[in-house]
Amino acid sequence: MPEVHGSVAVPTGAGFWRKLFAFAGPGYLVAVGYMDPGNWATDIAGGARYGYKLLCVVFASNLIAILLQSLAARLGIASGRDLAQACRDRFTRRTTIFLWILAEIAIAATDLAEVIGSAIALNLLFGLPMSIGVCLTSADVLIVLYLQNHKFRYVEALVVVLIAGIAAAFALELWFSRPDLIGVARGFLPTSQLFHDREMLYLAVGILGATVMPHNLYLHSSIVQTRKYGDSNESRGEAVSFAVLDSTVALTSALFINGAILVVAAATFHGTGYEHIADISDAYKLLAPLLGTTLASTLFAVALLFAGQNATLTGTLAGQIVMEGFLNLRMRPWLRRLLTRAVAIVPALFTVIVYGERGSGSLLILSQVVLSLQLPFAVIPLILFTSDKRRMGPLAIGTVMKLAAWPCAVVITLLNVWLLWQTVVSWL
Repeated sequence: MPEVHGSVAVPTGAGFWRKLFAFAGPGYLVAVGYMDPGNWATDIAGGARYGYKLLCVVFASNLIAILLQSLAARLGIASGRDLAQACRDRFTRRTTIFLWILAEIAIAATDLAEVIGSAIALNLLFGLPMSIGVCLTSADVLIVLYLQNHKFRYVEALVVVLIAGIAAAFALELWFSRPDLIGVARGFLPTSQLFHDREMLYLAVGILGATVMPHNLYLHSSIVQTRKYGDSNESRGEAVSFAVLDSTVALTSALFINGAILVVAAATFHGTGYEHIADISDAYKLLAPLLGTTLASTLFAVALLFAGQNATLTGTLAGQIVMEGFLNLRMRPWLRRLLTRAVAIVPALFTVIVYGERGSGSLLILSQVVLSLQLPFAVIPLILFTSDKRRMGPLAIGTVMKLAAWPCAVVITLLNVWLLWQTVVSWL
């Protein structure tokens, strides 16, 4: 995004906290993608059906996300190229187009979850039809245009405020639901049932796809370049350190929110005859009678609206970065954003009109599995690029980081292969 490149000043000679504040922001724009309505659908379904058992998947997914986002930040700062641009530089035109199409599919799947989630929230709070809710949510492109034209920090500030609202809402939800703390602790330990129960694996891969999102890798590698750091290896190394700290703290907040959604669903629905709850609307309607307070349902819907709108803001930015990076398109910012937004909004609006409210829950989970299937095509190039000393110089990742990153890529790929095999077998 050339219009905001290097637009946020970093004070030279300042202390740790002033520099940390200057670099803080991109991590939170990335973190909102890890707490979008797609996460809600998979976390609610996982908690209702299997109790606290899938907390280990939420935790492991978050650790993988922290690692991969640190690589994305490192790539953007050290090479001066985002992940999409690096792919265009390295691969043939045919491969680049193929990767661009996959990235657009991932963004469409992401927006499907985000826009439908926001539309559901507007429907629950104000009774608006889903189709109108989708159109209203799509107007976020105007918010991004206005804020970004004034100052990129305003976009970051809005995102942080919405995240704080979501966290506060779920802190109260946890208080209302009074979960079994011993059961929560046990949930962080892996269970062999995960590899024997196809439905559980399906939800686990959905949680992985909802947590580690392909478009966030493209987004993060670009927006870290909004900071105006020096060109020396020392300055870039310092920028990498602060960017990684920023994203790690931000993703920890995402872990709390994702874990809280699953825990609230487990405490409220599991073992009460509502184990098959997977629809966000049904969860909203049942929270009040089961927890004994209407505030529980209201907070749930408000947090859902915040999460959906927050994620659509960053989805708009990601669409711009992917299209510009892969295709090297040069057009006016407002036209570019409208075009990338249309690519994502049209499938969401079609889905809502055809399937309506009742089909939204299963479609949200399916969208997250689609995201997970796209992951290897973003993760593997990312690791390859950050390992390349010719591209990264002294900031290329070392052996220890490679030993952590490559197993993550292998696990992501194998889980997807296993899921596809199980799905094909079930159809035969």
